[in-house]
Amino acid sequence: MLLSFHTGKFEKECNDQKALTRRWGPEQAKLIARRLAELEAADNLEVLRSLPQVRAHELKGSRAGQISLDVKHPYRLLIAPDYDDPPCKKDGGLDWQRITKIKILGVTNTHE
Repeated sequence: MLLSFHTGKFEKECNDQKALTRRWGPEQAKLIARRLAELEAADNLEVLRSLPQVRAHELKGSRAGQISLDVKHPYRLLIAPDYDDPPCKKDGGLDWQRITKIKILGVTNTHE
């Protein structure tokens, strides 16, 4: 899958394991790097649904259009389709099989 980042600062951090570890701690940094590797290796977003440890799901409300991937509770890696007009199904939800480009938005606690 093609990945882009919402900010250059976060992209730089994600491409430097030492910086990632400094900010998030060793366990969290390892999981963030793993999620990014899984995203990059996937042909499309649907592939992530088959990985139970990822718990990929669409968010609602003010975060509608974003997708949450588990990292370590309570933190999630937030991503979004990187399209002007994302592929959707007839019911209005995202068509995960047709999404091959995503933007990494960051890591956050979505429950705050």
